[in-house]
Order: sequence, then structure tokens, then C-alpha cells
Amino acid sequence: MKTLLLGCNGMLGQKMKQLLPKDGTVSVLDRPDIDFCRPETVEAALEVHSPELVINCAAHTAVDRCESEEALAMQINGSGPGLLATWAQRHEATLVHISSDYVFAGDRQNPYREEDATGPRSAYGRSKLAGEQAILTSGLKRFLIVRTSWLYGEGGPNFVETMLRLASEREELRVVADQLGSPTLTDDLAQAILWLLESGHYGMYHFSNEGACSWHAFATEIIAGAQARDARLKVRRILPIATCEYPLPAPRPAYSLLSKEKYRMATRKAVPSWQDALARYLDWRFGKTEGACPDETHRM
Repeated sequence: MKTLLLGCNGMLGQKMKQLLPKDGTVSVLDRPDIDFCRPETVEAALEVHSPELVINCAAHTAVDRCESEEALAMQINGSGPGLLATWAQRHEATLVHISSDYVFAGDRQNPYREEDATGPRSAYGRSKLAGEQAILTSGLKRFLIVRTSWLYGEGGPNFVETMLRLASEREELRVVADQLGSPTLTDDLAQAILWLLESGHYGMYHFSNEGACSWHAFATEIIAGAQARDARLKVRRILPIATCEYPLPAPRPAYSLLSKEKYRMATRKAVPSWQDALARYLDWRFGKTEGACPDETHRM
């Protein structure tokens, strides 16, 4: 299948590029060659490459900047996927698009299912929801919208790397403890997307690593894992704080756990825990392995 990967230089895009076939059927693009702020570049790229499958990893992901750049976020995260869906519908192609837990209000205490009501509270969340709706109303039948949460991995700034950097500089870290979600490793998300495509099931799906934690619990596990791998860290204390003690421009969902039941039913695959995923990432990060990809042990 002729595949076009968009956003190939982003954190998830880099991992998708590693996992996709190396047989010449895959083309990869990023800015400035394709730019959702210049729709003509999107149409031109699609016509030149004429893909049967488009995987869109391109997005405006600077959550706090989106609050002051909502029009830009809407163009990239909202209108952009609509352009792809319209072209895919016209050419009978398949579209994969990545969305976010931020489309939900975060005001519940049980995992969000794909059909649950949305209610974004940030500009980023509104823009991601607009992208979903553009695909859903395009008439396209063969699409995957995959919502995920708390993404980290090789090749980009992320929470794990931020915690490791701060832990090497400071004796005390203060980390939010009243937001609950599930960290997701790019390796596992990229593989999950390929397994969904292999299954032949289309529509809306949720994927994150299994289990729940707060940012504080995640940070504690990161530091403990790094120290177990002989990392030289200065930190001595990791203190839990409330969201109100660390104000940011964009409101975060207080609860953003995603149900993976639909994904498991479609793919017949198990979902690695966030602890397992973090251990693999830290093994890679501190030179214990060559990569953090899941293996066959995650089959059901």
C-alpha cells in the first residue's frame, strides 16, 4: 500500500517512520513541504504522492501556546485533517489521524469510551475536536481517529526528559498530584496504529498505556527508574502539589483515563502497562537496549 506519513519529524512521526516498511512504498513529509497553513501545499503533496494510506502525525502540540494562537491551532489541528479527509474520500484512500484526551472535560472518575460526550476546556482541545469532526463529517468511510494521552518517547521534548533534566539540576521537585491519566510511549502507540490497520477495523479508537497515575507518581517512577540505572541525579525530594499551585495558560483535564476495550477487541492485543513502557524507555535512554519497541509478549 502506498503510504504518505505527515509530520515525520515529530516525536510520534519519527517512530512511525521507523516501523513502516522500508520497501519504497512509504513517503514522508513535514514542513515546509506540507503546511496546513498553506492548503495548496497539502493538495499538491497528495496529488504528487497519490497515497492509498495517509498517516497524519502533524499537529500544533504546544498546549499553552494554543491559548494565544487558537486561530493557528484551529487551522493546523482542525482544518488540516479536514483537507486530508476530503482528498481521501475523493480518492478512496484511508486516513489515520491522531487526536487527544484533551477533547474531554476531565470531570469524571471512570475511563472515557470512544462514544462518550466531549467537552474540551482548552484551545488545544477545541482544535483537536474540530479535526475529529472535520473527518467525521467528510463522508470518508475508511479512517482511524486514535485518541491518546500523556505522550513521550524518543526524538522530542517530553515529560520524562524534563523530569530527568530538572532532577539533575535541583534537590527538590514539585509536581502536580491531582491530575490523573496514563502516560503513553510513542513506540507502543505507533505499533497500536499498525495493528489497528492490520485488523481492518475503522472508526474512533482510544489507545494509551494501561494503568493510571498522577504526574507526581509518574515523576517518582521516572526518578526511581533512572537511579536504578545509575543516573547521576541531584534530586532528594519530589513533593506533590495541587494544580492551583502550578498555574498554566491552558487548563488540563483533571481526569483523562481512556478505555482501551474497543482497541483490544479489534486487535486482540494486550496493552502494555505504563510502568512496563517507562522501563523500556529508560533502558533505551540509559543505554541498556537499542530501542523501546514492544515485542510479541504483548499479544493476547
